[in-house]
Amino acid sequence: MIAIEDSLLERFHRLASETQRPEADIISEALSNYLNSDAQYAEILRQRMESADRGGFVSDQEVSQFFTTLGD
Repeated sequence: MIAIEDSLLERFHRLASETQRPEADIISEALSNYLNSDAQYAEILRQRMESADRGGFVSDQEVSQFFTTLGD
C-alpha cells in the first residue's frame, strides 16, 4: 500500500478532473518523469565519481583563482 498525503491526493484528483485525463495516465506520466530525472542525476553522479576516482579534482589553487577572476 502507498500512503499519499491528503492534500497531494486532492491536488491529484483535481488535476485529473480539470484536465479530463484518466488518473492512471497522470500517475504513469509523473512516475516516468521522476524516474527519468532520477536516472539522469544518477548518471551524472556516476560520471563525476569516475572522474574523481581518476584524480579529476581541481586544486585549491584553481578554486581560489576561479573565485578571484569571478570578482573582476
